[in-house]
Formats: sequence, structure tokens, C-alpha cells
Amino acid sequence: MAKAAVETRKAFTPGKIGNLQLRNRIIRAGCFEGMCQEGSCSDRLIEHHTAVAKGGAAMTTVAYCSVAQEGRAYGHEMWMREDLMPDLKRLTDAIHREGAAVSVQLGHCGYFASKADTGHQPVGASRKFNLFRMSFPRVMTEGDINAVMDQFAKAAVMAKQAGFDAVEIHSGHGYLLAQFLSPYTNKRKDMYGGTLENRMRFPASVVKRVREAVGPGYPILVKMNLTDGIKGGLEVDDAVAIARRFEAEGASALIPSCGFTSKTPLMMLRGNVPTMEMVAVQKGWSKKIGLLLFGRLMVQTYEYNDLFLMQDAMKVLKAVKIPVVLIGGICSVDNLDTAMRAGFEFVQVGRAIIKDPQIVNKWQRGEVLVSDCDHCNRCIPEMDKGGVECVCNTKGPLIKKRKGVGPEYRA
Repeated sequence: MAKAAVETRKAFTPGKIGNLQLRNRIIRAGCFEGMCQEGSCSDRLIEHHTAVAKGGAAMTTVAYCSVAQEGRAYGHEMWMREDLMPDLKRLTDAIHREGAAVSVQLGHCGYFASKADTGHQPVGASRKFNLFRMSFPRVMTEGDINAVMDQFAKAAVMAKQAGFDAVEIHSGHGYLLAQFLSPYTNKRKDMYGGTLENRMRFPASVVKRVREAVGPGYPILVKMNLTDGIKGGLEVDDAVAIARRFEAEGASALIPSCGFTSKTPLMMLRGNVPTMEMVAVQKGWSKKIGLLLFGRLMVQTYEYNDLFLMQDAMKVLKAVKIPVVLIGGICSVDNLDTAMRAGFEFVQVGRAIIKDPQIVNKWQRGEVLVSDCDHCNRCIPEMDKGGVECVCNTKGPLIKKRKGVGPEYRA
């Protein structure tokens, strides 16, 4: 009993990633905010992350920031550029005043990118049909690959100059780097395709290029997939080898996640599928009707369990020497205790902090032991309505689901 108490307290003790000392072991996960209209760094985005910092998290993660305009999936996503720097500095300064650190999640959507929003045809590892966009991408040339490497490096340097304490490279969830890693989307016959070694070449080179650009010690976290959750996709044994390669190329910490946005989008979250709310925020009747009729084929249901990625993430934990950050179903002090005892140096928390930005302080003070997030996932459609927030805080919790109709709420 005494040992459990000591380990629980470890979550609230300082920890280090690269040369960055964090006040505790709890990081706000890179959950897309939907608060960057026209690619801006809005006041609402700053207020959102400042509230997280006030709430006790050691570091908050700003997501999603594309390394190039053409790498965005939506018009309300940021991309790194010079005219954004003053507002990014306002954001990092505001978070630092609350005693927290701040990271920015850098990525490129690849074949998820929106031509309507970027004016560019999406690119990808191979000419693989994308159900998410109902389109085929342009296959990337070696020149394209080198250009994106440079974009990642430049974006990381700008992030450092803007006051971000770390960068998180998004190499999971089916985004561009994951599209090269996954045999499902990578059918190339050149040195970037085929064997796992070849498929790792581009993502590993991005990590190496970023490390060279930001210098030694500056924290580089890498979000990666344990599994894509699809037939012919990436699996856990591959992930272990990829983790070792990222470590060798200069990653400071790894965040093993799962799921493929265009095929298994809620695998990374689990819980309820808020179909009717997702239908409501679609633009155009064709999209609304399509999601209503075929939504269950595109957005499957995955049962929620606490710590649902821990067992597979431990395989990565045992394979590398750098910190591994546990993500997925961390909603209580007991979950923190379990993660620390298993050897994870840090955890990332998403929905529990969205539900209550003060949850880390409350856990540390012993005011509550368990988040009251019910994993209804109605926060997801809110991203397209002006910004992510917990709907339970305004409409009440989800109390019942009836087959074929929308959910009912407590008044």
C-alpha cells in the first residue's frame, strides 16, 4: 500500500525530456482544437491553452500545426510561417506565465490535405485512394520528400524562436509520415518503399533533420503508431523497430498511439460515436446524407477501457532508453499510478483535461480521484463549430443510446 502511494506521487514530481525540466509528469495531449480560423493563432486558442497551464499540467501541446500551407486538412488549421510568429509568442508567453511548458505538434497531412482549403493537390507516398477526401493523391517525388524534410526543420526552428519548449513530430494516425511507414499506403518501389527499413527512411530522416536544425538537448517528441488497425497496415512489431530508429535519429521521447484517420478514426479515442452531431456539422447535404447512411462503415465503434494502449506501449518502452509517454484512457489517479509503476516517465491526457482544465490540480490536491468524462466524444464535432469543448458541461452527460436515433441527454 505504501509503495502505491509513493508511485502515485511520482506523477506529480518533476521530470525531464531532453533538456526540459517539467513540473510534473502530466502533459495535455495534442488534441486538435479547431480554433485556428483561416490558419490564425486566435485569442481563443491562447485562452484554451492558458487554462490548461493554470490547471496544473506540466506541458500543453498545441495541435495541429502544419509545416506548410499545402499540408493542412482544414481551413481552421495553422501552418508555420513568419507572420504567425508574434501571436505564437503571445501564446507561449501566456503559458509560461502560468508555470507550464508548451509544445507544438508539427505535421503534414499528406493525402488527407484539402485542395479546397490549400489550393494544392494532396500528395502521398503512393497513388492510394483516400476515402477521407474521395480522391487520389499525387505521388511524391524525391524532390518533394526533400522539400518536406526542409519544411519540418524550418518549422521546428521557428517554433523554438517563438518560445515553444518542445516540438512534437506527428508520425502517426495516417498523416504523411505515417503514410510512408504503413504498408497499407506505401506501395513504392524505390528506396522509400517496400521493406520496413525503406519505409522508415523518410520519417527517420525528418527526425534527424529536425534534430540537426534545433541542436542537441532541445526536446523532440514523436507521436507514432503502434498499429493502424487495418488489414495490411502497420503492426506492433514494426512499431518497435520504428521506435528504435526514431531514438537513434535524435528523438527525445516517444508517444505510441494508434489508428488511421481515414479508416479507423476513433480507434485512437474509443467510446461513443456521436454520429448525429458529426452529421450536423458537415457542410453540404451530400456530406450529411453520406455520413448518416454510411457513417458506421467509416467511423467504427471501439469499446473504451482505461489505459487501452498500455500493454502494446510497454513493448516500445522496453525497446528504447528515452522516455515513452503513455497516452490512451488516462482518467484517474489510479491510472497515473499504474502508468508510473509500469515504467512510463510521462502520460498524455486529452479528454479529461478538455472536460475539466483544472483536473491535474484537483488530482494533485486529492479533491477528486477520477475524471467524470464519460467518453461520449461529442467534443469531436465541436472542433468544427468554433473550437473543442466538453458538451457535457453545457448539455449534460450522455445517458442512453438508442439504436437508429441520436443520443438522449440529461436536461
